Amino acid sequence: MDEEVNPDHENVNSVLAQDSIELFHILSSQSHSVIMELCQMMPSEAWRQYQLDPSSSSAAGRPELIKTMLDYFRSASARKCRNFLQSVCFSCENIPMLLESRLMSVAGYDNNGCESSRPAVTSLEQRLIKRPRIDHWEQYISEVKKFLLKRWERLTAGLVREVQLENVWVSPRAANRSRDRPDQTPGSADRGGRTPEPDGDYGYLESRVTLETFLQGCMGKVTVLVGQTGSGKTLLTSCLGQQWASGLGPIPSSFVFVLLEFRQLNLLSHPLSLSELLFQYYLPPTGGEDAKRAIIDYLLTNPEQSCWVLDGYDEFHGKLSRQEVQRKPLHLEDPLPVADLISGLLNRQILPGSTVLVTCRVRDLIDLDGISDKVGQLLGWDQDEIKEYVDNFFDAKDVALREQAAQLLLSSRHLLAMSSIPALCNICCICLEHLLLQCRDKDTGGAPMPDEKGSKARTDAQEAEGAQMSREARGEEGNRRGNPAQRKQEDGKRKGSKDVIMDGTNGRPQLTPTSLQVPATLTQVYLTVLASFLSRAPNHGGDGKPKTKRFPHSAVTTLTILSQYQSELCELSQLAWRGLEESKILFLKEEIPQEVLKFSLKIGLLSQVELRRQDGILANAYCFIHLTVQEFLAALRIMTSNDVNDAQLKKRFSLKTRWTTKSDQKTVFTDSLYLYVCGLASSECTPALVELAKVSGRAQSWVQKRQDLVLTLLKTMCNSNTLTGPKILQLCHSVQESQNHQLAKQVFGVRPKLELRNIWLLPNDIEALAFVVNSADHNDIGLDFGACSMEPECLIVLARCQGIHNLSFHSRKYGDKFAEKLSSVLPKFTSLRKLEFSGASLTATGAASLASGLQECPHITDINVSDNNLRDEGISRIAEIFTKLQNLSNVALGRNSTTLNAVDCLIKTMSSCLNIQHVHAEGIKDLTVTFFQKSDMNSLLNQNWNKSEMQKLAESLAQCPALSVLDLSGGQWDEDILRTLTEFLPKFSITDKLIINDSCSSVEGLVVLTALLSDYPPVMELHVRLQVPVKVSIVFARGREKPRKKRPLFTLITHFRCVCTTDIDILTHFCHVLLINVQTLSCKAFLTFLFSLSSNCLGNKGLKKLLDFLPRLSKIQEINASKNDINMEGVVMLAAALCSYNTLTEIHISGGGKEEVNLKFCPDESDDKQQLKMFRYIKDSSILPSDITKVCRKLVQSRFHWELELSQCSLTDKAIKNLLKVLPEMTSLINNNTGLQPAIDSQIMRMLTHFCLKGDHLKKLLEILQQGPQLSDLDLSSNQLEDEDVGSFVHSLPRLKISTYVNLSNNRLTQQGLLAVASTLCTCANVSGVEVSLGEEERCLIWFRQNETREKTLRIREGSLKHEHLIRLAEIVSSCPHLAKVEKNEFLLSLCFSLVDCAVNVYQLAAIESVILSCPFLTELEFSHNSLGVEGAEFLCSVLPRLPNLTSLSDVTVLETLSQVFLQPNTIQHLNLSGHQISETAAQNMTRFLPCLRSLNLSHCVLPGGLQLIEALGQCVILEDLCLDSVALNEESRMCLARALKHINSIRRLRLNEIVTAMDNLSVLDLLAATKGHAHLEQIELGGWRMACRGIEELNRLIPNWKELRKIKLSKNLISDQSGEKLLEALKACSHLEELCLSDNKLGILTAARMALIFPSLTHLSVLDISLNHIDHEGSNSLSKAIMCMKNLKKINLTSVGTSELRPVVASLAHCPLIQEVGLGWNNCRDEVALEVARVLPFCHTLTQIDLECNSLSVSGAEALLKALRFCPALQLIRLWKNKISDGDVHRLGLRDRRMNFSST
Repeated sequence: MDEEVNPDHENVNSVLAQDSIELFHILSSQSHSVIMELCQMMPSEAWRQYQLDPSSSSAAGRPELIKTMLDYFRSASARKCRNFLQSVCFSCENIPMLLESRLMSVAGYDNNGCESSRPAVTSLEQRLIKRPRIDHWEQYISEVKKFLLKRWERLTAGLVREVQLENVWVSPRAANRSRDRPDQTPGSADRGGRTPEPDGDYGYLESRVTLETFLQGCMGKVTVLVGQTGSGKTLLTSCLGQQWASGLGPIPSSFVFVLLEFRQLNLLSHPLSLSELLFQYYLPPTGGEDAKRAIIDYLLTNPEQSCWVLDGYDEFHGKLSRQEVQRKPLHLEDPLPVADLISGLLNRQILPGSTVLVTCRVRDLIDLDGISDKVGQLLGWDQDEIKEYVDNFFDAKDVALREQAAQLLLSSRHLLAMSSIPALCNICCICLEHLLLQCRDKDTGGAPMPDEKGSKARTDAQEAEGAQMSREARGEEGNRRGNPAQRKQEDGKRKGSKDVIMDGTNGRPQLTPTSLQVPATLTQVYLTVLASFLSRAPNHGGDGKPKTKRFPHSAVTTLTILSQYQSELCELSQLAWRGLEESKILFLKEEIPQEVLKFSLKIGLLSQVELRRQDGILANAYCFIHLTVQEFLAALRIMTSNDVNDAQLKKRFSLKTRWTTKSDQKTVFTDSLYLYVCGLASSECTPALVELAKVSGRAQSWVQKRQDLVLTLLKTMCNSNTLTGPKILQLCHSVQESQNHQLAKQVFGVRPKLELRNIWLLPNDIEALAFVVNSADHNDIGLDFGACSMEPECLIVLARCQGIHNLSFHSRKYGDKFAEKLSSVLPKFTSLRKLEFSGASLTATGAASLASGLQECPHITDINVSDNNLRDEGISRIAEIFTKLQNLSNVALGRNSTTLNAVDCLIKTMSSCLNIQHVHAEGIKDLTVTFFQKSDMNSLLNQNWNKSEMQKLAESLAQCPALSVLDLSGGQWDEDILRTLTEFLPKFSITDKLIINDSCSSVEGLVVLTALLSDYPPVMELHVRLQVPVKVSIVFARGREKPRKKRPLFTLITHFRCVCTTDIDILTHFCHVLLINVQTLSCKAFLTFLFSLSSNCLGNKGLKKLLDFLPRLSKIQEINASKNDINMEGVVMLAAALCSYNTLTEIHISGGGKEEVNLKFCPDESDDKQQLKMFRYIKDSSILPSDITKVCRKLVQSRFHWELELSQCSLTDKAIKNLLKVLPEMTSLINNNTGLQPAIDSQIMRMLTHFCLKGDHLKKLLEILQQGPQLSDLDLSSNQLEDEDVGSFVHSLPRLKISTYVNLSNNRLTQQGLLAVASTLCTCANVSGVEVSLGEEERCLIWFRQNETREKTLRIREGSLKHEHLIRLAEIVSSCPHLAKVEKNEFLLSLCFSLVDCAVNVYQLAAIESVILSCPFLTELEFSHNSLGVEGAEFLCSVLPRLPNLTSLSDVTVLETLSQVFLQPNTIQHLNLSGHQISETAAQNMTRFLPCLRSLNLSHCVLPGGLQLIEALGQCVILEDLCLDSVALNEESRMCLARALKHINSIRRLRLNEIVTAMDNLSVLDLLAATKGHAHLEQIELGGWRMACRGIEELNRLIPNWKELRKIKLSKNLISDQSGEKLLEALKACSHLEELCLSDNKLGILTAARMALIFPSLTHLSVLDISLNHIDHEGSNSLSKAIMCMKNLKKINLTSVGTSELRPVVASLAHCPLIQEVGLGWNNCRDEVALEVARVLPFCHTLTQIDLECNSLSVSGAEALLKALRFCPALQLIRLWKNKISDGDVHRLGLRDRRMNFSST
């Protein structure tokens, strides 16, 4: 073989062998024609088999063909190999540039002498096109390298520290590609709330790598590098370019490196193509147009050989568009807007496969969702890196200054936080050098130090770094740093200044903490920074010395320097503010005054940037050295110049959240402006502001007024209770900057517990929090950290918070190391009472650390370490400290991967820790220990013990002290385990009960338990339910102070499937066994039980067997035989049983016996004839007439008094006739019973509902009722009577003997029926009221007079009355004058006529006018919820003069028109203008009319002319009633109101609720003092004042003077439990008090206990509202005692009172005969409360509304309420929204009675 070797090249065959694998992949992607042409270069015999078999060259055979070809040329001659490689380079596409250059270099360019006689594969024309294209490409890359190296040299001039990618740390973040992952942006309703912990891969810095490592593998991807402004992103991208140009770094040198800055792209307003962008605004090639075309062609052909670096997206004025749809390639020759061009590049529509690197800030990352493949966040410098930079800044020539600077920087948290950002670290060093040199000058008497000149020269050189670093001045909310777990900690460095020990050889003085103090706030730091840069001005002194004297660092020093440059600072602050307004950070030369520009460049506040204009010409632009400097100067402008008005300040003054959403407005600034404004509002900054304001001609008073405005805005935010956690944290920073302790107190005044979720916390955040916490005036503050990443050093700072009562940590981020650090600081929390460390990663090791810290916290009461990984060992570690903490009340240990050994450990601990009250264990879910004075209860739920484990448990329990309750539910044991438990039971010290629900589920187990009744005398009661859910409990008597005299109770609810007579006999035999066990007891013991046989197949035969057994069950209480296939034959048997058995008192049957069959007994012995029995038969659609006769004939035979209910039954005409026939016999039986007392005789109730009583049937019924006895109530609802039959009934009404009411609801009434019922007011003398509603819930009630009063009422709602109806209604009303004769006999008639929400329109005004004018004695006129408009106002203007007796007017419209009437003589004394906007004209008219008023209601009014109205109140000397609820009064208006109230001694009712969103103590005291002389005050309402202790104390001094007080409302204040107790003591003097509203305060058990003592003396109290307080279970018991004495109570509201144990309160309502409304919502009440409500409902005849929403009622509780509703026709509504009732049951119950409301409205 002809082997030729060129000494200038590598061996061409070896190169082919080395690169054959890569060439194989390249050739595999080429077209078939290219492969065939290359194969022709081989001899025919080398690939003959592929020629003979065409299928071998197909896609399946191509790999073998390519492999054969490469193998051939690898061993061919060098010339053949070179020719092959040349052909490959010229013919193939997508060859990496580095590989192509290498192949061409070894193959050579000349192809002469090719051994092959075959024609050349590539034509000469193709070669001449491709080779020059590569040459231009390589030439352009060389030019770019030179360009970037020069740029790097220019940027790095004067840098203090060398930039190396391997020394820069990055935290990788998972790219949120929206096409693969749903958006996780928190919604507006979710912020601040309990946000779930986010994924560990999104948004949190938990690991770190070097930037060099991070960029590995970025080729062909879109990589995003994020960092704070000043973190060095621009410098690092330039460094990346420099490394590429030097052949280093992750970007191959064969790529083209394109570095574009978004600040440059902002200047490009017109569309341009890719080549124009590259060659006009980056770097033009030297080869002209040919070179441009060649480079672009090569770039489009090989896009993967390009790297695009896009720096500073946060500065981009546009916004990138994401292409979620199919990404179609863009036409590159067409000009595109810059934003579209960049979007196309990022979305792979342009140059797919290219490498793209984008830099931005974190909050701009959301714009790149779905685009980026890799995301990394630059980490801030840690203390070691900061110390290294300080050492480099203060070089070795001045060791003392360097050490002093490092000490000061590390001692200031503000400087330390700033220095984590490189650009700000440079600024801090300049500031420290200024401070230290000034301090040194003082100590040395002003003599220059030997190296001061050198230091000056060095500072000038270092200015360049500050300018360079500031070119990327892009900020971020809050300073974030790297992972604390991977950074060295130096705990001692930040604990404060220490003495700096100077080198003894340099002869310089020592620096002590007292000689130099670092500024206390960030704002003061920036003031000092400003003074530091100003001190470098050339005219400040020669040779580095200022003209002015050097003072120690103080306000005087800074003030002196600032005062020298007032005009320059004014110009700079104006420039900064203009940039802020225009969102501009770059300023062109012509935009800055030349003197200011020259001055700023010399002192280093501005830096120069080179940009290329739209026309391609280079121009200089300038920016501030950092964005925060620009924002600080803008804040100075706000506080010193009237260029910025109050409105602009308020617009800029808003708290910023740390959560970024897609809807946030894009901004280049760091949102620190409001922080600096708050800092400048502090008194420490006032002198500096006054000096700077002199330039604008502003006086000190103007500056202080502007500061007061800022503090007022800040105060409003402090009092807001809607802020999210991040905003509250920013609020703490703002308050800290203001250094205002009064504002800090208000932060926690409205939010005693602060929740922080998903926030990266730094020590300076915690320090701001500590400032606010320590300023609070109470020690019950709670801090809850959920998923907040924080450094361990944060805990050290957190320990400075002295008032923390509750401390919580929830996140898997918190593990053993965190717990170890926390345990070291826990003893410092002297007020700590509750600690939660749940939902974390705590193990036994961390539990041991935590326990060691907790045992040093003697006041701790609650510990929660649930949902960790403690296991059994960790539980034992926590249990060890129980005996050391005497104040413990609760410890939660659930969900910790424990076994039964942990439960056994806690039980054994009870023997040594006697204050354990309750151990509750429920499987693996819950494990809780409750503490008290004596052991009380153990709950060990869902524990599946075997026999040996049960023995072990029983032995441990036997060693425990006295237990109140032992709950072993959920065990599902067999008889042997159950027998083992009963054998040990005598050894247990159980005083109350043993609960084993779901642990005994068989009849055999039941027999084991039954033996206890005879074997173990302390067992008093046995409750058993074998139907799912299985419930079994054993009740004991031992250990009680007074043993129960009640006989043993056995409750059996079983699920026997009795299907034949034999099964029934087995059931009967079981009852015999129970009786035998009972007979072994003492003779005084009897069996009393509840028996359920529901859902079986007893049938009529089984029912007969059961009824035959009844005489032997003498103490039975209830038998449930529902769903047992009982038919009408069984119903008749039950009716007979009701008459036969003395103890059987009630039978409830529904569905003809196939659904509900319930028998209730009264075991107590009594006179049989006095018993009132009830037979209730409902819901039968197929009852026969003969069945009615049979049942009634059985009931007639009864010798007892009884009640019959037949409702919701479809009776035929014949059935109704049969019923009416037997009805007189029933009535006669009752009347002839001489043993029945007359009082009972008048209380007979008739319920005939859901029939079809029409025509003759109704007539017959009325005849019977006329002959019958006195009826209490008559219910004829839901009988399809309609208008005609209702008219007949109304005609007969005077002849009926009814004492209370008639219910005619749901009878399809129309307006005609309404009018017929309304006429009873005139036709029936005993009718006292009519209530009719024709809405969706049809309602019709006729009430009868209960006492001697003649008051009559007519209420019509949703009547939809038309013109003719109104006329008829007017006739009915006007036909009542005969009652005037009664008035002459000294009886009073008060007729109330109301058309509320009746859709009265303008065209009906004529009819209304006739009604009004027919009542010349009308005294009150009210229109509400009607649409009258201007015509209505004109109508009133015409009517009012004709009403000489009208004294009250309310709910009018178009006040502007109506106010003209007030100028005319009139008799109006009471005016209600609630909800109106009163113009200045109307207000002026009213001021002349106000002195005549006795009552004025301006609630919810908007008062543009409000001040003159408030001033006019001072002239209302006869005013008795004033209401200003929800009228926004500013401070001036409040002062005016206080002055006016002092002159209104006639005031009796004063309502000032919600008159301001936030009120200071001074305003509160002034307004209260104004009421001092109002001895006749009857009503005062001060809701929403947020009064605390001082205001309540003043109120308590005033209350005893208000002897006639009838109502006081103090809701939404800050009344503590102790203050509430004192308030009630003061109210004791108000014997006429009727209404007391104390909702939404902080009342507790002390106040409730005082109510029990005070309320018996307040006999007139009718309304009580203590909702939204926390009275607890003990307070509930006290409150029930108080309610029993409140005989006049009409309304009570107990919404959200902090306890579900409200059964005693409900029971006490039976003693309140006048109760009308009861609110029990949002208390988590269970069914026992609902059952108690159902029990007392029949006693509450006047009850109209009950609120039970948002509780834990089940369908059983709702069913009980439904059954009780039939006794309460006056009850209009029971609110049951948000209870534990299924949708199906909600629908079913709602259909049965519409008064059961399950909706939220």
